[in-house]
Amino acid sequence: QVQLVESGGGLVQAGGSLRLSCAASGRTFSSYAMGWFRQAPGKEREFVAAINRSGDPTYYADSVKGRFTISRDNAKNTVYLQMNSLKPEDTAVYYCAAGVYTTLQYAYNYWGQGTQVTVSS
Repeated sequence: QVQLVESGGGLVQAGGSLRLSCAASGRTFSSYAMGWFRQAPGKEREFVAAINRSGDPTYYADSVKGRFTISRDNAKNTVYLQMNSLKPEDTAVYYCAAGVYTTLQYAYNYWGQGTQVTVSS
């Protein structure tokens, strides 16, 4: 069992930056690939980024490539999402998830409760 808690969301102006964190409980964090997903109002939840168990490789949705960076610290049981050059269309609830290294949501077994990111224009 893995419990995930996201933090770091908030309100930021377009062009700004935020860093999301996702802290995991349990001793098996390094056994899981980690992913970030997001859900905007009125839209389905979508893939944002994934990172393999060791920290390499990583994979990004085209919409965030070059602006977002996913990383992890297995010693701290934490995965991060550094978000730069934020756009209003990045506004969403962001979720971290633990599972298999893939873009597919059903392959992630454990999910956090989400953290709100709002980007103003």
